[in-house]
Amino acid sequence: MKRQLTLVAIIGPTASGKSALAVDLAERLDGEVVACDSTQVYRGFDIGTAKPTAAERRGIPHHLLDLVEPGEIFHAGEYRRRALAVLEDLAGRGRLPIFTVGTGLYLRALIEGLCEAPPRSEDLRARLLRRTDERGPSYLHRMLERLDPAAAERIAPRDIPKMIRAIEVRLLAGTPISSLHRAGQTGLEGYRAIKIGLMPPRETLYARIARRLEVMVDAGWIEEVRQLVASGGAADAKPFDFIGYREWREFLSGALTREQALERIQQSTRRYAKRQITWFRRETGVHWIEGFGDDADVAAKSLAIAQAAMAEGAEAGAGAGGSDARKRDTL
Repeated sequence: MKRQLTLVAIIGPTASGKSALAVDLAERLDGEVVACDSTQVYRGFDIGTAKPTAAERRGIPHHLLDLVEPGEIFHAGEYRRRALAVLEDLAGRGRLPIFTVGTGLYLRALIEGLCEAPPRSEDLRARLLRRTDERGPSYLHRMLERLDPAAAERIAPRDIPKMIRAIEVRLLAGTPISSLHRAGQTGLEGYRAIKIGLMPPRETLYARIARRLEVMVDAGWIEEVRQLVASGGAADAKPFDFIGYREWREFLSGALTREQALERIQQSTRRYAKRQITWFRRETGVHWIEGFGDDADVAAKSLAIAQAAMAEGAEAGAGAGGSDARKRDTL
């Protein structure tokens, strides 16, 4: 058996402490942190996407943050391409990759691979967008529920780009996007993925979400949104529809009061956490730990899991090397 390198993936809902745990493990295991989040790739959208600050990174290199401008399109395939380059770099320097996974689809794309999907149809997309303008996002979601119930369950009713892509794939390929993802994939080779799952008690998680929102506002989140709007970015750029960014834009325009915006952000974040939990519970081979990533006990358990996996991989490689040597001796 050829030796496999270890890849640690920390999964869990928003505000569960993934970033803190990743830094802790990186310090102890000669690792570097790799973001696996569809919101943190956009430059300028920092506070609301919970990008770790310089102080929170504690000198540990972080990868795959701030990759593209707000108006650019970024998808799972591009994430996989860039993540593979990071893995190659880390392997060459003998560093352990530790992924902080907020977007389960990106992790799945990296580990399981992607298949050939039909290209974009600008005509179809234009028709769907026109109908969305006329009837609202709920129209798209109802259509998706009829065409691909599994995708409708996974995709948020306000996530227009993802709904359009799922509908597009279903109509053009004749098969649900979830089925397409499972077909013809080439998985990640040379790595053994160790998944550590954080699962705090639900009410405690919601309380932490509320506290973190207050911290984000105190850190200047509203001013960040004000500056992004003033910079002249396209109003329909995807990041402006992220949780919090759309509400603070409405607050700044006078459409919402501060209290209304805060309430909507909290509600949307709780719903997002539920969707993440639903997705991650479908992942296989996860070492689940009850608690937050910044708890000392959780960190200790995670360290033991990672160390055991790394030792097992090293032993397998040593065994394979010995076996190969014995084969050569008999020739």
